[in-house]
Amino acid sequence: MAKKATAKAASGAGKKVAKKSGSSGGGRSKSSSRSSSSQHDPVDALIKLLQSPLVIDLLAVGATAALAAITETRSSRAQGAVGNNKKTIKAAGKAAASAVGRRLATELDEIRAASKKASETRKTKAGAKA
Repeated sequence: MAKKATAKAASGAGKKVAKKSGSSGGGRSKSSSRSSSSQHDPVDALIKLLQSPLVIDLLAVGATAALAAITETRSSRAQGAVGNNKKTIKAAGKAAASAVGRRLATELDEIRAASKKASETRKTKAGAKA
């Protein structure tokens, strides 16, 4: 008997919900669908950005530089130098930032070189046609 009561309650609730959404007006449901799709677009764009090879490579470069700085600080501590965790973290952050900056500069230089090469190729093709 519990199943019948649950089934009736579920079907009755479904009918009420359907009536409410239908009677509330199409404008409201359209605006909610627009807002939900616009909310997903930035999230999807961020996920795609984080999955791009360049971002993954930059994160790897930064993490490697940070680990190298931490290891360097730890090894100097083992040799007798007194270290501070705050200084270690700060050095790791600086190393990661500089490594990411160098990598971005390299990538941008490569993009500029490829762009110049492509524009020269277009100019030579246009000159040959004329």
